[in-house]
Amino acid sequence: MLKTEQLEEQIMKVLDANDVCAFGTVAGDQPKIRYMALFHEGLKVYLATNSRTDKVEELRENANVFVLTGYDGTPSTKIVQMEATAKLCTDNRLREKLWDDELGRWFDGPHDPDYVVLELNPTRIEYIEGESEPQVWQK
Repeated sequence: MLKTEQLEEQIMKVLDANDVCAFGTVAGDQPKIRYMALFHEGLKVYLATNSRTDKVEELRENANVFVLTGYDGTPSTKIVQMEATAKLCTDNRLREKLWDDELGRWFDGPHDPDYVVLELNPTRIEYIEGESEPQVWQK
């Protein structure tokens, strides 16, 4: 069993190593999953999206979300499964900080009014390494 600090370090290593995640929201009573580019600071995850997407509307109804990242098809993979609450962030400093040229495929720049950042605050994280039992971080 890892100590909390060690567990957080292992989780952040997985987040560092993966720039894409599966992101789940709830639409009515049904889950919806999509792949998204992943950014993070510590355990807080950020996802860039268009303000006019279904996921933004879904978050207005239910802020509970799920993130899965790390699986690459091999048994020794380190995986992170995160339960979190999401909020929409239009803070210009954060939008500028997370901006990269890849986002230019969808937006006219970091000040495009349709460009928003989803800020995910974890409530529970499972860290799984290979065949070992999941280790749980909880807020």
